[in-house]
Amino acid sequence: MEERSRTGYSAINTSVALFARIVAIIAGFVTRVVFTHMLNESYVGINGLFNDILNILSLTELGAGAAITYALYKPVADNDIAKQQALMQLFKWFYRITAACVAVCGILIIPFLDVIMKNKPDVGHLEFIYMLYLANSVLSYLLVYKRTLIDAHQMGYIVLVYQTVFLLIQNVCQIIVLITARNFILFLVVHIVCTILGNIFISAKADRMFPYLKDKVKEKLPESEKRSIYRNIKAMLMHKAGNVVVNNTDNLLISSFVGVVSAGIYSNYYLLIGSIRQLIDQIFQGITASVGNLGVTEDRNHIKQIFETAFFTGNWLYGFAAICLYELSGPFIEISFGSKYLFTKDIVLVLCINFYINGTRRAVLVFRDSLGLFFYDRYKAVAEALLNIIFSLIFVKYYGTLGVFMGTLLSMVLASVWIEPYILYKYHIMQPCTLFFIKYIVYIILTGIVWAVADMVCGHVTGTPVFILIIRALICVILPNAAFAVFYHRTWELEVLKEKAGIIIKRGKKDEEA
Repeated sequence: MEERSRTGYSAINTSVALFARIVAIIAGFVTRVVFTHMLNESYVGINGLFNDILNILSLTELGAGAAITYALYKPVADNDIAKQQALMQLFKWFYRITAACVAVCGILIIPFLDVIMKNKPDVGHLEFIYMLYLANSVLSYLLVYKRTLIDAHQMGYIVLVYQTVFLLIQNVCQIIVLITARNFILFLVVHIVCTILGNIFISAKADRMFPYLKDKVKEKLPESEKRSIYRNIKAMLMHKAGNVVVNNTDNLLISSFVGVVSAGIYSNYYLLIGSIRQLIDQIFQGITASVGNLGVTEDRNHIKQIFETAFFTGNWLYGFAAICLYELSGPFIEISFGSKYLFTKDIVLVLCINFYINGTRRAVLVFRDSLGLFFYDRYKAVAEALLNIIFSLIFVKYYGTLGVFMGTLLSMVLASVWIEPYILYKYHIMQPCTLFFIKYIVYIILTGIVWAVADMVCGHVTGTPVFILIIRALICVILPNAAFAVFYHRTWELEVLKEKAGIIIKRGKKDEEA
């Protein structure tokens, strides 16, 4: 019955997450197209650059979110209200401190904006625009901590519904502003207002679901538990530093060494690739709380089986998506934004390989964080960050934009791809991981073969961008999935995946009959 409960929660979380992400992608894409055509490429570059600066400032969050969410799984499973209250009180103060730190650090960056931007664009009120981005980032931390308790109860789909509604309101209002006023500042004000309203509504929903959040906290956390949480927070700070450097410095490096306009071109590809990544990530995000529950209630062999099934699923999905992105991004960008926003194929290839390799890590990271293993590979994150900066700075001088992405790929392969699953197997599954790595290599080789064949077939398609997009889309949907189905049809992972899908379908039918 417990397994059915976890499977049911995972199913509804994943289903709502996928729907919400699809809506967000469509709305965001339409807004981006209008944005690109109503304002010039300098605004496009500024948008990507300022967002990356503030993502770097989010380091001040110190990883408290993941650490305290992990700490909540056991008291939620045990229905320990007092412990939940104490943890949420601690969480509240962490996020208030975070908001203050982001505000101070963000203000200190203002004098260095000229250094960060090579060929500074002719955009009025640049500092004020940056302050609006900063305000939105700071306000996003207020009240948001309450959503963590909803997530820990495996009901993250509720938060997603609220977020999607306010995102749609935001996009519609921003499109109206762009068309009628072409005012970038008003465009940002709409974003800030919707951020505030969304957080208020989610916080109010959490208060209604868990009335004890309003009660006075009587129980204090034992010092031993506080030390454990602080230790995990320190470890997550290292992970967050590595993640931010790897994922959010590309725009800064391109802007500083190549130019703001090139950063704007990348931001369009980032929108497309990031949207697909977020869409698939929602599948794994939907099982995060269930994995946390799994870790405190099930044996290691069962956890290993579920993990390897999730890893198999991720390889298939991200491999298929990477092939589609490589073949379809060119005509898609040309149709949507114009040929001046196109990258060369070698840059797109490295971007898509990064997407695939990073995607294969997703299942590992979900299990690592949900099982509280982030302390053991904390130095890996620092090593990855340093390698990324060193390689990117070296390569950007010789290869420009391509060099930045080459540095990202090399640092990820050297520092993360191998050690993350090693930590999971050593400290939780407690079994050798040799067979896992052999399987990982086989997955990569098979994906590479399918990718090469798909590229060869798609290379023969010629015509208008619209015609090329349609025909290549058909090829990319059919060929890779058919090949993967042939390669993997006898694997036990596919059988487990079918079994889980069957449970979800049966449960859905029972719910409909009820």
